[in-house]
Amino acid sequence: MAYSDAQREATARYNKKAYDRIEIKVKKGRKAHIVAFAAKQHKSMNQFIVELIDKAMAEQEEDA
Repeated sequence: MAYSDAQREATARYNKKAYDRIEIKVKKGRKAHIVAFAAKQHKSMNQFIVELIDKAMAEQEEDA
């Protein structure tokens, strides 16, 4: 079944309401390496990055 314009708009509205966006910049070509590495971990790039941030924050809190 095709993804309709109405579904796309509903998803966009939900995402805008439910999530904050953070933009990061990496050198050209680096994104592909990050995506591939995350895929080897069976994760999306977003999930991979969020988990790294959560881990770093938890470690910092343990040290405090």
